[in-house]
Amino acid sequence: MIALSFIGRDGHALPAEASPGETLLRAGQRAGQPMEGTCGGQMSCATCHVLIDPAYIDLLAPPSPEEEDMLDLVPDATRFSRLACQIVMDDRLDGLTARLP
Repeated sequence: MIALSFIGRDGHALPAEASPGETLLRAGQRAGQPMEGTCGGQMSCATCHVLIDPAYIDLLAPPSPEEEDMLDLVPDATRFSRLACQIVMDDRLDGLTARLP
């Protein structure tokens, strides 16, 4: 299992785990985080927007043009913004922190 944590909108950290190959969205939902993922992970809603810890951002595959288009619709997006449905967990991401904006 891959250890990670979510920082909720209230600022509290919640430890969680993900299986290799699982998306960050699914791991967050399983951990009880309020991550809608309304589109079912099809990258058409941006309701799984998260802010990735800067220490981990370069370990992720770059966002696709489609993901960048969706993030352009998010009013509070930053350079650390990603869609959790597009982040596939692997051992390199052990310890990752994702903040819910």
